[in-house]
Amino acid sequence: MLAGGLGTRLLPYTTVLPKPLMPIGDRPVLDIVLRQLRRHAFDRVTISTGHLAELIEAFFGDGSRHDIPVDYFREERPLGTVGSLALIDGLDDDFLVMNGDVLTDMDYAALMDSHRASGAVATIAVKERMVQIDLGVLEFADNGQPDRITACVEKPRLQYHASMGVYCFSPSVLRFIEPGAALDFPDLMQRLLDAGEHVRGERSDCYWLDIGRHDDYEQALEEYTQMRHVLVPDD
Repeated sequence: MLAGGLGTRLLPYTTVLPKPLMPIGDRPVLDIVLRQLRRHAFDRVTISTGHLAELIEAFFGDGSRHDIPVDYFREERPLGTVGSLALIDGLDDDFLVMNGDVLTDMDYAALMDSHRASGAVATIAVKERMVQIDLGVLEFADNGQPDRITACVEKPRLQYHASMGVYCFSPSVLRFIEPGAALDFPDLMQRLLDAGEHVRGERSDCYWLDIGRHDDYEQALEEYTQMRHVLVPDD
C-alpha cells in the first residue's frame, strides 16, 4: 500500500491528515481498503509511509483490529511512487500494489488471479474515463499555414483509459528498481516496455474514484451512503 505522498492535490486537508486517513463517511479510505483485502483473502499488508507516517501507523497498528497483519516501511526521504518496493522484504511472489487514496469495489483477488494466468510481469487495472472540456477547442492546420483554423469543437468530451492506481507485479519487476533511488510508476513502466517485458492492462467497469482529487473526494462523500453496502458489505 503506497501511502507516503504529500497529498498536494488535496490541500489544505492533507496539511493535517495524510490522504489514506481522509474520511469517507464514518471511516478513513484506507480502513475500507484493508477490510476489502481481508475479505479477498490477502494475508499481509505492508504500508509504505512517509508524510505524517506516525498517524497512519498509530491508527492501523499491527492490523489486529482489521484481522489482517499490517507492517510498515517508512521512507526516510521521498522515493517516488514505486521506489520503496525495492527495499521491502518478502516480495518473492506475485504481489498487489495500490495507492492509498483509491476507493473501488474491485475484486482484488480476481485481478491477481488474472495476472498470474497471463504470465505478464505487470498488470495495470484500467478504467475508462470521460473528461469534459468546458471550452471551445480549436484545431489548426499542419500544412504550412499555422494560423489557419480547420475546426471548432464546442465543449468536447475526451475519452481515456486511466490507470486506477491498482497493480499486480511479479517479483522480476524489482530488478528494474534501484534500491534507495526515487522512481515513479510511469518511469518503471517505461523501463519494462523498453526491456520488452509483458505489461498488460485489465479493463474494469467497477466503481472507482481517486480521492486524491478534490472532485472525486467530494463525489465519494456524496455517494458513500448508497455505496457502503458494496464497498464494505461485511461491516
